[in-house]
Amino acid sequence: MAHMGYGYGSECHLLRWMGRHRRAFDSAVRQALGKSSGAVDWLDFHFAPGRDWPDAEWKGLDFITEDVVRDDWRTWWPQGRGIHNWDAVGWWGNPANREVVLMEAKAHPGELGSPWGATADDSRERIKRSLTKTAASLGITSIDRWMNDYYQLANRLAVVHFLRKHGYHPHLLLVYFVGDLIGAGRKPPQTVDGWKAPLADQKEKMGLPATHALSRFVHELYLPVSAGKAWLRPDSSTEIVL
Repeated sequence: MAHMGYGYGSECHLLRWMGRHRRAFDSAVRQALGKSSGAVDWLDFHFAPGRDWPDAEWKGLDFITEDVVRDDWRTWWPQGRGIHNWDAVGWWGNPANREVVLMEAKAHPGELGSPWGATADDSRERIKRSLTKTAASLGITSIDRWMNDYYQLANRLAVVHFLRKHGYHPHLLLVYFVGDLIGAGRKPPQTVDGWKAPLADQKEKMGLPATHALSRFVHELYLPVSAGKAWLRPDSSTEIVL
């Protein structure tokens, strides 16, 4: 978990939407998932004493209780410092037929790009093997851009692939905030269209076709920072209209 921005950044905005605008948030998530009713039962974060914000995100597949699946997961993916951190995890449906929802939130396109950081030979080999299998299931033969440019989305897709292979119905919910605070080195999109080009570029460079084997499990949701208006520019009193 990165240091939370005061009034800006995906963590701040997600906390606002989930805590202060829950009904509107639930409605938006329901539409993104293609559901007609109900809501996601979001899991509480863990407490983490000693941090500035004493909370800890869910990591990896810690939310899975089946021993066989957890054992296979340890073989599929290294469990060290680079394990997946989720912005939110929840379950949809009744206990007998639940669907897991894994959320990743972004406030500006600079957060889309990331290289892999594993250094241990065994970890790198397992990650590369798992990404290769995931990419192959989507008809993609090269994972160079997956590892070196868009590793975060790549490893999230690998989790969805793994869960599908183990009988789960997972949803990867990609939340993109519109109208975040503009600052030095940060140019967050002020309209939904502002996200379209960088996201299209990401998919093209990763080799992701418009429709693939995991398409129906990956959902995009655009949320405004506030209704009708974005934050004020830091160097201006002019409001940015969404």
